[in-house]
Amino acid sequence: MKSLSRKPRWKPSCDALKCLKGIDAVTAVSIACEADGFSRFATASGFAAWAGSVPSEHSGGESQCRGGIAKAGNEHLRRLLVEAAWHYKGASRSPKDLAEGQSVDAATRRHANAGVRRLVDRRRALGEAGKRSSVANVAVARELACWCWAVGLMAEGA
Repeated sequence: MKSLSRKPRWKPSCDALKCLKGIDAVTAVSIACEADGFSRFATASGFAAWAGSVPSEHSGGESQCRGGIAKAGNEHLRRLLVEAAWHYKGASRSPKDLAEGQSVDAATRRHANAGVRRLVDRRRALGEAGKRSSVANVAVARELACWCWAVGLMAEGA
């Protein structure tokens, strides 16, 4: 699987995704392969919905009631994102160092670093607000999906 992340088709996306905490070679190539091109999704929320990491909703007339995640969508991708999101529980806001052979342009790296800071702050805020750990983690996983879409799209040059 790691060798796949070094192939020209996947390397730019995988290298960009690996700038996010919780994502290394195997997770990066799995996300990139499942997405099969981030440019096919018009928005970050569209990608997150496709991954199945959006809240379910029961609405009727004037009322609106949101529940847990919908669990409709790509189960494998959702599981990868939820597992990766656990890394933000006690993480620092500092960016990840580039691995040997990893090449990412400066703009994509800056954006990924902003994502890391945002996700660490979000996880901390949810914990301080008294949210259950699993609920906070799924919320961070949903936002992580959006950051994956953004840096993946930048890596594709779109």
